[in-house]
Amino acid sequence: MAIQLTDADIGVLLAERKELPADFLNSIKLKSKMGHKEFEKGITGEDGSLFRLIIRQSEFNLLDFSIILIYQQPKSNQQFRLRRYNGKSHEHTNKIEKQTFFGFHIHTATERYQQSGYREDAYAEDTDRYADYHGAIECMVRDCGFVVSDNNQSLAMWGMK
Repeated sequence: MAIQLTDADIGVLLAERKELPADFLNSIKLKSKMGHKEFEKGITGEDGSLFRLIIRQSEFNLLDFSIILIYQQPKSNQQFRLRRYNGKSHEHTNKIEKQTFFGFHIHTATERYQQSGYREDAYAEDTDRYADYHGAIECMVRDCGFVVSDNNQSLAMWGMK
């Protein structure tokens, strides 16, 4: 059975503290994988929740990327996409709202889309908060409960305020 989460559950998971090492941005090494480059990191949240951060970028189009935060249900192989920060490489349509746009956009898991039979993260909003995959990573770090570890380092060390 597919994971079903309420908007409140999703909010708790997004807000859960997720610690990253101080050198995280410098440690990202994208590896070639069938037409795109990919990096993946497992993260355990402060409350014990298991997450995966996946970074994908096309080898052919720099604007074709996806930064994905996944929740891994305990004792299961089921995964739930909480957030997805996409590049400006394709048109997106929110099926319930019948709203279409072309641009950088952020997918968010919603209870409403799950109940309507769509993928949990099928809803997205157009954004101008980033213009490349580095900026999308920074947005995810800001938005999704990530903190930088080691010697009280902060996001400012990454040039993030």
